[in-house]
Amino acid sequence: MKVLHIDTNHSILLTQLAATGFKNEEDYTSTKAEIEAKIAIYDGIIIRSRFAIDKTFLDKAKNLKFIGRVGAGLENIDIEYAQKLGIKLYNAPEGNRNAVGEHALGMLLSLFNKLNQGDQSVRDGQWLREEHRGIELDGKTVGIIGYGNMGKAFARKLRGFNVEVICYDILDDVEDSNAMQVGLEELFEKTDVLSLHTPETPKTIGMINATFINTFKKPFWFINTARGKSVITSDLVDAIKEGKILGAGLDVLEYEKSSFENLFSSKKEVPEALQELLKMDSIILSPHVAGWTIESKEKLAQTIVDKIKADFC
Repeated sequence: MKVLHIDTNHSILLTQLAATGFKNEEDYTSTKAEIEAKIAIYDGIIIRSRFAIDKTFLDKAKNLKFIGRVGAGLENIDIEYAQKLGIKLYNAPEGNRNAVGEHALGMLLSLFNKLNQGDQSVRDGQWLREEHRGIELDGKTVGIIGYGNMGKAFARKLRGFNVEVICYDILDDVEDSNAMQVGLEELFEKTDVLSLHTPETPKTIGMINATFINTFKKPFWFINTARGKSVITSDLVDAIKEGKILGAGLDVLEYEKSSFENLFSSKKEVPEALQELLKMDSIILSPHVAGWTIESKEKLAQTIVDKIKADFC
């Protein structure tokens, strides 16, 4: 079976597939149109987020048996159409869930202790101790929306902090010893910290908006290591100004390119809401790297290899 790799990943993807009998070919530079022109000769394709695998692409992939996406989500693939064609889809949320859990916790602790502000003030020659007095996580209620691989990993990291962890999910019976599943009404009433761990779907795009935020009974802290398009940035900015959101740790942004490789090609493209967000001291930002660790790079690749081998070897 011939497998085309169109994004660079950990080398074990190539070596282990080759050792199993697959023939690997790599093409990290051709355009989507050029890939489409030759995709019919391949049995499998390995991607990250270089471009969307849409209906047009799939119609030309006459012999495609599987798509391996080295990441947590499948939003850049037309899932329904691929499944209709009998193409197996593999992703690897198991591979970077621990990294995401650690990153979310790191953002939360940094926000509570004003580490980004304190670091900058010392670099500026100031020693403002009272201004950078933090708050403690102890005794707070952490609400998690989306209790799959990522949400569960974050909840595990919270063990030992003496917090109440509650979770909301569209699926029933997802709770475990680390979090109690609740309805939205209880989530809105009790949450001090809200952490988002949902995939990008039509239901989650724009989910965190003014109406949603205003339903919470008290001001809260917000962490998003999931997908940027789940949050309406202008509504988030307004909520921070109004004190409804006390601060936010954002690893993802509404305006990200679908390739996740860049944000904007020029400063002229930056929307007004994001310009305001960038000036706020109560915000911590990172460039979509919550699941992007040395260890997760290998684990993501290994997970995809294992799933392919389970079906085709």
